[in-house]
Amino acid sequence: MKLHVSLATNLSWQQQANWQAPSSPFMSLKFWQTLMTTEAIGESSGWLPVFVLIHKTTADDSQSALIAVMPVFIKNHHRGEFVFDYYWAQAFAQVGVDYYPRLVTAVPFSPITGERIWLAAGVELSTQIVSMAMTGVDSIASQVGASSWHGLFVTEPCCQLAKQTVHQEKLSSNFDDRDLNVNSTILERQGCRFLWQNCYLAKNKQKFDHFDEFLATLTAKRRKTIKAERRKVAAQGIRCQRKVGTELNGDDWRAFYHCYVMTYAVRGQSPYLTFEFFEELAQTMPEQLMMTQALDDSGAIIASSLFFFDSNANNQSLRSLYGRYWGALGEFDSLHFELCYYQGIEFAIELGLDYFDPGTQGEHKLIRGFVPTKTHSLHRIFDSRFVKAIDAFCAAERQQMQEYRQEAFAALPFNQDNLPPKPDDFI
Repeated sequence: MKLHVSLATNLSWQQQANWQAPSSPFMSLKFWQTLMTTEAIGESSGWLPVFVLIHKTTADDSQSALIAVMPVFIKNHHRGEFVFDYYWAQAFAQVGVDYYPRLVTAVPFSPITGERIWLAAGVELSTQIVSMAMTGVDSIASQVGASSWHGLFVTEPCCQLAKQTVHQEKLSSNFDDRDLNVNSTILERQGCRFLWQNCYLAKNKQKFDHFDEFLATLTAKRRKTIKAERRKVAAQGIRCQRKVGTELNGDDWRAFYHCYVMTYAVRGQSPYLTFEFFEELAQTMPEQLMMTQALDDSGAIIASSLFFFDSNANNQSLRSLYGRYWGALGEFDSLHFELCYYQGIEFAIELGLDYFDPGTQGEHKLIRGFVPTKTHSLHRIFDSRFVKAIDAFCAAERQQMQEYRQEAFAALPFNQDNLPPKPDDFI
């Protein structure tokens, strides 16, 4: 198979192939179209997109077909990424080297593990495709003078394929007038997310029929704490409800956005996403949206949380719920846990979803039955003077994160009969 690469700055490539169903709603073409049309990504947001197009050609170059596409963003900041490299930027600055622009492959504003390359029907991800994607990355880096590339929250198979690629070429650099021989190494960082699983972990993997069955897998102390938290919400005169897809109306979305904005306002920040973004999502992919709402005694919405979930149309053996955006109009005891975790667990059980990913970070998820699992990110440094030090940093960090996940695993709140095994993909 002979491959070549081209670059695009818009989504016209979507019409050039029959694309495989994405692994999550966040890689759906509808989601990315919404990001583009509402200017959540683009020059004004600092997420300037370039798409690496990978074509398969015949031996005589007489025919060409688009088989894969990887998004790359040119960025001058770190907002909305959730894998932090500020220290690297500081190291560059200390020796008078500009760290910006930098290149990022990620789902903007969403720390969701998943594929980062769209594949045409019948195409499998391979080292050759990943290598060609990196050729495109290197081309962009050469054109804009980028310091580095960062592939965030990639799947473990993609991570392994990327590390197997051997890709080394000389690139023109903006650091000085020299051509730097770019190190072929793709560096790996690891992190931790907390993932709820809809099954008896230590038994026969049977799914739960209701929330109390899940509670029964926890220690008596943890069951008591969760029940007390849920009672506290009710004692404040708060009623919670869930709505899916087309059940949501304009008033629901306006109330949600008011709550969402408040999350940022209390920190003196502006929200990443506009009301128009959510309004368009409601029109284009309602079948993958669920909203939890908290209502006071008068029936007014005082808090909301928005979830995405894998639809049956994805034809996946494993389907997940994803907790994403939350906000409240005030401080309410235990309401965040109710809307963002317990309502999500109930919904996952109700639909028979396999996993619930509530987002990155937070030991408060661990003690509510969310199991620590590895996350992976890939990094390519285009100035060889920094590669050795950053490689050492990544190696030390991987060791630290492994120890952290092991400690977190030991603190899981399951009772003795339901302690989960410790397979490699957990640790």
